[in-house]
Amino acid sequence: MTDLHVVRREAESLIAAHLDAGWSFAFDNAKRRAGACHFTTQRITVSRYLAARFSDDENRQVLLHEIAHALAGPRAAHGASWKRIARSIGYTGGVTHHGETAVELAPWVGTCPAGHVAYRHRRATKAMSCAKCSRTFDRRHLFTWRRREITPAVRLAAMTPR
Repeated sequence: MTDLHVVRREAESLIAAHLDAGWSFAFDNAKRRAGACHFTTQRITVSRYLAARFSDDENRQVLLHEIAHALAGPRAAHGASWKRIARSIGYTGGVTHHGETAVELAPWVGTCPAGHVAYRHRRATKAMSCAKCSRTFDRRHLFTWRRREITPAVRLAAMTPR
């Protein structure tokens, strides 16, 4: 679990080492993705919620992932060029973040008839069935959604490393 000041220092150091002076760093409020590379503003962002709960090494890997995007360019996506660049700067992870998301900040909680729980950060616009109960859409396994209030105390707790 990492102090966000440590993440900022690491980000600024890695950006200075690999990118030109036009690039900057910021935290964002993402709850499902760990980082992003914004080509038009030349900014690397990292989720403040996820960074607070990741280890120093996990945060470093997120930063290297995004820096590799900046180096490879907007058309590279997660292709061979991006992979080669990512490896060359020390990135050892995969192409996407498969870790936890900030579910405690998801205002929508769905429960299937079998009791499985799903979280959403946006209201579901169509019927959804439980993937644990059926690999394909099945009306017998529909989620029932309820909205919960996310208080400032919950947001603060989400920022506290576990």
